This record gives sequence, structure tokens and C-alpha cells, in this order.
Amino acid sequence: MRFFGAFIAIVGLLSIVLPYAGMNFMFLNWVNNWGPGVSWAIRGGLVVLGLIMYIAGKPSDRE
Repeated sequence: MRFFGAFIAIVGLLSIVLPYAGMNFMFLNWVNNWGPGVSWAIRGGLVVLGLIMYIAGKPSDRE
């Protein structure tokens, strides 16, 4: 679960940073349909959800 949490958090962070470089994720382009406030809330929610999943997940046994 830590891997998926980290992945979701990284995708959320990239979706926040990439528009400043003129790029956007194609699969997250639909969030812009509801306006800037809601799209920022969804992006922030992705980061928060990813961090919660990362913190709540158990460390892997592989080393």
C-alpha cells in the first residue's frame, strides 16, 4: 500500500507542478472542467490521499 500511496502522491504533486511548464496529464485533464477551485481541490486531495496511504501502509518485508 505504501507503493500505491507514494505513486498517487507523486502524481498529485506532478499535476500541481506541470501546468506551470505548459504540460498536463491527459488522464487528469477532466478536472479542469469544473473550474480552478475544484481542480486544485482534486489535485490536493490526490496528494493528501497518497500521503495517508503511504503513512498507513506497512513497510515491505523485502530488503
